[in-house]
Amino acid sequence: MAVAAAKGTKFVVGGASGNTVGHCSSIGSPQVSTDEIETTALDNESGWKEFIASFKDGGEVSVEGFLDGEDAGQLAMIEALNSGEITDFAINFPDKIKVKWTFKGFVKAFNTSAETTDAVKFSATIRVSGKPTLDKAA
Repeated sequence: MAVAAAKGTKFVVGGASGNTVGHCSSIGSPQVSTDEIETTALDNESGWKEFIASFKDGGEVSVEGFLDGEDAGQLAMIEALNSGEITDFAINFPDKIKVKWTFKGFVKAFNTSAETTDAVKFSATIRVSGKPTLDKAA
């Protein structure tokens, strides 16, 4: 069984050859769900509603960390936010787990926060566009 601590997980902007976002403290994942269509007919005698699956949705990915104005990955996220372009992203888990998420999306939000009891932080939300893939890592 390949269970490992999250230490070493990386969030990458721009695909395999992109920029790793530094100083992350929390990385979410695509929140895959399926829409449903109710198909219950009036002549249904079972008394139970019936459904079929419809379109799938990759959801959103949240990333949080400590702000660094010189970090190439954080700057790439801000650039992607400003461009509004669909971009490649990856979440690379530690080697022991041997899986990674890859997906396309756009940066929907990028926020910063400063408090007296903490380091300056950032948070970002990426809206997944299309099918996210959870695959074996190379």
